[in-house]
Amino acid sequence: MSNATGSIGSSELFRIDGKPTVGQALPLALQHVVAMIVGCVTPAIIVAGVAGLSEKDSVILIQAALVMSAITTLVQLYPLVRTGKFAIGSGLPVIMGISFAYVPSMQAIAGDFDIATILGAQIVGGIIAILVGIFIKQIHKFFPPLITGTVVFAIGLSLYPTAINYMAGGVGQEQYGSWQNWLVAIITLIVVTVLNHYAKGFLKLASILIGIIVGYIVSLFFGMVDFSAIANASVFQLPIPMHFGIKFEPSACVAIGVLFAINAIQAIGDLSATTTGGLDRMPTDEELNGGIVASGMCNIFSAFFGGLPTATYSQNVGIVGSTKVVARRVFSMAAGILLIAGLIPKFSSVLTTIPYCVLGGATVSVFASIAMTGVKLIVTAPMDFRNTTIVGLAIALGMGVTQASAALASFPAWVTTIFGKSPVVIATIVSVALNLVLPKNKDMEKAEGIKK
Repeated sequence: MSNATGSIGSSELFRIDGKPTVGQALPLALQHVVAMIVGCVTPAIIVAGVAGLSEKDSVILIQAALVMSAITTLVQLYPLVRTGKFAIGSGLPVIMGISFAYVPSMQAIAGDFDIATILGAQIVGGIIAILVGIFIKQIHKFFPPLITGTVVFAIGLSLYPTAINYMAGGVGQEQYGSWQNWLVAIITLIVVTVLNHYAKGFLKLASILIGIIVGYIVSLFFGMVDFSAIANASVFQLPIPMHFGIKFEPSACVAIGVLFAINAIQAIGDLSATTTGGLDRMPTDEELNGGIVASGMCNIFSAFFGGLPTATYSQNVGIVGSTKVVARRVFSMAAGILLIAGLIPKFSSVLTTIPYCVLGGATVSVFASIAMTGVKLIVTAPMDFRNTTIVGLAIALGMGVTQASAALASFPAWVTTIFGKSPVVIATIVSVALNLVLPKNKDMEKAEGIKK
C-alpha cells in the first residue's frame, strides 16, 4: 500500500499542477536554490564593489537581488493576467535570478555614474522587454542563433578581466596580486572543476557553492575574512523602496536597453528548453509572450527596490530537463527560500564577507561557460565565409574598441559609455547589420524559405 501511495505522490512531481508533499518537494526546491543562488548574488556583489558602496548598502543590494528574484519567479509561475493571447507570466516551471549578462555594462555605469543610473536604465530596459514580448514574432527574425550566440560570446569574453582581477584579490585592494590570493583562487577553481567533471547529482549541481565554501575556509587561515558586516546587520528587514534612487542617463539607457532586447530573445530559448525538456512540447505563443512581458514588468518593479536586472536561469532549465520535475509547487518553494533569505540581512551580510579571490576562482568557470554557450549557438549555423565574417567582425570591433577605449577620447562622453565600456552594443549592432546586408548563399535562402 505504501509503495502505491509513494508512486502516486511521486507522479505529482511530473505534472505542472501537481501537489507533491513537502517532503518530496523541499529537497528538489533546495536543489534549484543551490544551483542558482551564487549566480544570483554575485552580480550584486561585483556591482557594489565597483560603485564603492558601504557594507550596509552592499547588504541592501544583495537583499534586493534575492527578494526580487523570488517575486519574479512567482510571477512567472503564477501569471497575474491570462486573457486570450495576452498574459503576464509564462506559467512555466522556471527560476529567475540576477543575470551576469548585464554585469559588464553595469560595471561601466556604476564606475562612471552610480547605482541609481543602473536602475533608471533598467526601467527603460523593462519597457523594451515588454515591447519585444508583444511583438516577438516580428522581432525574432532579426536575432537568429548566429547573432544571439555572437552577443553571448562577447559577454563571456568581456567578463574574463573581472574574474582575473578578482582572483588576484580585487583591483585597488592592498594585497592585490599576492600569492595568497592566487593560491586561494586556484584552490577554489580546482574544487569547482573537479566537482563539475567527476561528481554527480547534488555535488555536481552545487559545485560552485562548495568551491566557494572550501575557498572561504582556506581564506580564513590567511586572515582574509572580516566579520564586522555580520555583527552590524539586522536580523530581519523588508526591502527599502527607492533607497538608491533612480536616475535616467541616455547613454546608460541605450547600453542596458540593448541587453534587455537580447535577453528577451534569449528567453525564448530557455522557455523552449523548459517545455521540451520537462513537458515534451514547444511553448505556446501565449507562454512566450507572457514570460517576456512579465520579465519586463518585474524588472521595472524591481528597480524601485534596488533589484538588479533578472533573467531566466539556464542551469535551472537544465535541472528540469534532467529530472523532468515540473510541479509548480517545487519552484514556488524554491522562490520562498530565496524570499526568506532575502529578508534576513544577516544572511546577505555573510555573502559580503567572501573574499574577492574566492569569488574570482568560483566565477571564472561561469564566465567561461557563458562564452562557450555563445560558441555553441554560433556553430548551429554553418561556418561559411559569410557567417565567420559576421562573427569575426562583430567580436573584433566589440572587444577591440572596449580594450582600446582611449581611441574614443575625442568623442563625447556618452559615446564612450555606450560603445567604449562593454563590447555588447557594438557586437550586437555589427552582427545584426551584417546579417541583414551580406548576401546569403542559396542553400541558406532555401532553408529559410522552408521554415517560413
